[in-house]
Amino acid sequence: MRHDADNLRLFHSAPHPCGYWPDRDARDLVLDPRDPRLPNYYPMALEWGFRRSGDIVYRPSCGTCRACVPVRVPVASFRPDRSQRRCLRHNGDVATHLLAPTCTDEYVALYQRYLQSRHRDGGMATHGAHEFEQFLIGSWNDCRFLELRDATSHRLLAVAVTDVLPEALSAVYTFYDPDETARGLGSLGVLKQIEWAQRSGRHHVYLGYWIDGHQKMAYKRRFQPLEAFDGHSWVPLIDAG
Repeated sequence: MRHDADNLRLFHSAPHPCGYWPDRDARDLVLDPRDPRLPNYYPMALEWGFRRSGDIVYRPSCGTCRACVPVRVPVASFRPDRSQRRCLRHNGDVATHLLAPTCTDEYVALYQRYLQSRHRDGGMATHGAHEFEQFLIGSWNDCRFLELRDATSHRLLAVAVTDVLPEALSAVYTFYDPDETARGLGSLGVLKQIEWAQRSGRHHVYLGYWIDGHQKMAYKRRFQPLEAFDGHSWVPLIDAG
């Protein structure tokens, strides 16, 4: 541990409804959001299994529940499997653009359509422009929007919100057109982030948390090799098939 982190303050959040299992409460371990050194701590926090939401850097800390497992892809050894190669071929008409994060009507409209389709009954369903900026962009982090557009019509298909660090990328959130589910845009966004990390010489793409048995998280296991943080170190998380 670095000496400058010896006086790092952490807080436990109050219990709140779990975003993944509706019958459970959750708590988070949170880095002091008022600490001006937070941008410097952030790469180290990712290595400890934390992630970012807005200006908050947190890690689930839920008593007896340990369902949320931090995962990352070591990009130098990643090779797309058959279904991922098929996804790339199927989306050969998609153009990617890296842009500074902004809150536009086009982005917010797509974000709201995505939430209504995927999280209709959750607390995010009523998000508007303010929540978009607060949740996705943040004020201190180095963030980019990886746009996916139809190369012919230029129609916006997806946005992969990505934090840029010296040695890694962190996949913060991806929202996409719910009418284009056949494209596999969520997986495509991860594949494009991995390609970006490979081109730029970065070592990892952090994918947030994987939860065994949760349908919305199952896709992450397909990005092999995949590493999981066990509370002490990063270890291989082998695909069971």
